[in-house]
Amino acid sequence: MSREDQQILKQFYNCCILRDGKILNEDLWVRDGKIVDPEKIFYDEKIKPHVRIDCNGALISPGYIDLQINGGFGVDFTHNINNVQEGINKVAKRLLEFGVTSFCPTLVTSPSETYHKILPNIKKTKGGKHGAAFDIMYGFKSLTDMYGSLENVCLVTLAPELPNAQSVITELCKRNIIVSLGHSVANLKEFHHRDPGLVGLLTSDQVYPGKTIHYGIIADGIHTHPAALRIAHRTHPKGLVLVTDALSALGLQEGVYQLGQLKIEMRSGHAYIAGTNTLCGSTAEMSKCVRHFKEVTGCSIVEALEAATLHPATTLGIEKTKGVLNYGADADIVMLNKDLELLSTWISGECVHCNYKCNCQ
Repeated sequence: MSREDQQILKQFYNCCILRDGKILNEDLWVRDGKIVDPEKIFYDEKIKPHVRIDCNGALISPGYIDLQINGGFGVDFTHNINNVQEGINKVAKRLLEFGVTSFCPTLVTSPSETYHKILPNIKKTKGGKHGAAFDIMYGFKSLTDMYGSLENVCLVTLAPELPNAQSVITELCKRNIIVSLGHSVANLKEFHHRDPGLVGLLTSDQVYPGKTIHYGIIADGIHTHPAALRIAHRTHPKGLVLVTDALSALGLQEGVYQLGQLKIEMRSGHAYIAGTNTLCGSTAEMSKCVRHFKEVTGCSIVEALEAATLHPATTLGIEKTKGVLNYGADADIVMLNKDLELLSTWISGECVHCNYKCNCQ
């Protein structure tokens, strides 16, 4: 997209938009890849839109953000050592088909040499025609020996009960790296002298005032029972983050594929460790997770969408530009029908994926 094209003022009309926790019957205005305030255009610049896009009654939401995805479309981020960036670019482009405009490639627990080969070759991108934007998330065993430089890292998952975990957490926070608790058998005694496990943090009265605990949950209809989804939603809805935990088999037919050091097998739409009946990850895509979450919990459309947009953005600290439709935010959006089925995906106000029912012109 040229600089001249970016300056084109676009008006998305005949739509409703998700903004500030409400669905509003308002138009959306975009210029230079950002969402803009139409009042300033009317009263200060006194210009009309260059392009008017009839949304045919669609709901406009921020694009989805996936904080936990191991790969997809035949690409495994951990195992794809020789073509790291090529693989990530492929996944980024294909994720647009599911409304994902930003994501964190996840590297599963692996030998140290794997991290040292892959991490230096992953570069953060701002997205565009070629695919969703991405940051980096992965689990870890040792802060220095395992990974070396943390330059490309935005989020680390660790078990808080491990020796020296607190000092490692402190060092990560100093580097502005988000710490996620997981892969853990800890009880809450390590935190607040109670014992319901990490899930107890969601209702603990010892969390700092104004601090929201965010937690990822896979709403793929396989990994998490509907009752568990309802419990999570009713217990702590503001911190709930939908993740896919998708594997390299996402978007592929049944067969055997590589996940890190393991082979996984796709059977009847489920992913198993090859030769066993042990589930090892998800093959669900984000738009399906959003719909399933809304259906089984009975939550509102706003709650379902914010779990895949605002909440993950807030987790990463990027909620001023991603996961919202506020003025000044990036115009990374999706158009949805009344059933939350994806009609089209837009990056910086430009249509990058369109289903047959949408109107991008």
